[in-house]
Amino acid sequence: MDHITETCREIKDKLSAYLDGELETALCAEIEQHLRGCDNCRVMVDTLNKTITLYRNYGQDEVPPDAHTRLTRVLNLERLKMKIQQST
Repeated sequence: MDHITETCREIKDKLSAYLDGELETALCAEIEQHLRGCDNCRVMVDTLNKTITLYRNYGQDEVPPDAHTRLTRVLNLERLKMKIQQST
């Protein structure tokens, strides 16, 4: 399967809970059945799982202040933060 279906979209929204073991058994079975036939979703799950594993093993360090400032600027996070504050 090389295209994104509605099931793919639904799974994407539940991936974190699925990988954390927070979903009901029946829903996990549905996701696993879909993953057997969908390369795109399987890659997405594998990538997210590897990212979580890497973060848990190596990502606990704090970001250096200069890197944090550059990332914030590049990603326009300050502007986003102000928008969120204004809307609340």
